[in-house]
Amino acid sequence: MNTQPTTPQPAPRLIDPFAREINYLRVSVTDRCDFRCVYCMSENMTFLPKKELLTLEELDRMCSTFIGLGVNKLRITGGEPLVRRGIMNFFNGMSRHLDSGALQELTLTTNGSQLERFADDLYAAGVRRINVSLDTLDSDKFARVTRWGKLDQVLRGIEAARKAGLRVKINTVALKGFNEDEIFDLAAWCAREDMDLTFIEVMPMGDLGGEDRVGQYWSLEELRGHLATQYTLTELTERTGGPARYVRLEETNQKIGFITPLTHNFCESCNRVRMTCTGELYMCLGQEDNASLRDIMRATPEDDAPLIRAIEEAISRKPKGHDFDYSRQQEDGKMTRHMSHTGG
Repeated sequence: MNTQPTTPQPAPRLIDPFAREINYLRVSVTDRCDFRCVYCMSENMTFLPKKELLTLEELDRMCSTFIGLGVNKLRITGGEPLVRRGIMNFFNGMSRHLDSGALQELTLTTNGSQLERFADDLYAAGVRRINVSLDTLDSDKFARVTRWGKLDQVLRGIEAARKAGLRVKINTVALKGFNEDEIFDLAAWCAREDMDLTFIEVMPMGDLGGEDRVGQYWSLEELRGHLATQYTLTELTERTGGPARYVRLEETNQKIGFITPLTHNFCESCNRVRMTCTGELYMCLGQEDNASLRDIMRATPEDDAPLIRAIEEAISRKPKGHDFDYSRQQEDGKMTRHMSHTGG
């Protein structure tokens, strides 16, 4: 499938109060997941009833509306997006926007558990790049951090994705006292397998059922300094449309990303919004303000004009940035919703 633009893209229509063009939509297609990662969910989760979720047809309509407003990058998230029944019908539907040139990139973030089943289908739908969340290469630690996950299943999925032609980036949450001793092993593994690697600071999202998130927090400034004891780090100006900042490890010529919402927030260049699986549009991951689009869309099945007006009004309220802060040894700026609800 040709994923290069073949027709002019829609003129940008989503400009926030700080003159940032919003051209990147992250969509959670389900709050459900087959893992229970300790920094993301409590072990005993209560998930949303099916009737509250957008149907696949509604997800298509919602995303197509955003694409018509100039969004040209679409990332599918969850929960775990590939556990949503019939999800490939949605991906296949979105491929028409790749063919038209209105959409430049269709990607997803996944825990990798279902990639062995879906990698070829994803490539056929026009997906060329995916992010896989993986915090350790130790099978016992992996079972502990995910509670329910099996490392060998994820590694098979990654291999299936690479064989299918998908470019894989590994996302690793930096967890103090858990994977501090593995960053060199992870970097070396990604170098051998020709995969990019991004480290992420743990964010204050949702009730973890007693887990100590402040205790989990490991500053990426510290992690980066640790990497520098064995590698020469060269700053890169490259941006991929997300919040990561990149360096090159000169000894291996590999790219390493850092997503640092706590030590250095990335809000000044934020070009994205997030939509939940229930049709709530969050203009900022770290703020509670949102716009409920589902009922507006359902009330006007033949007319997108009210939905468009609601989207544009929501973008006019996009804040300058978030308030995440652990500096006082407490979870300042904490969001009540889980990351799985908003989408990673």
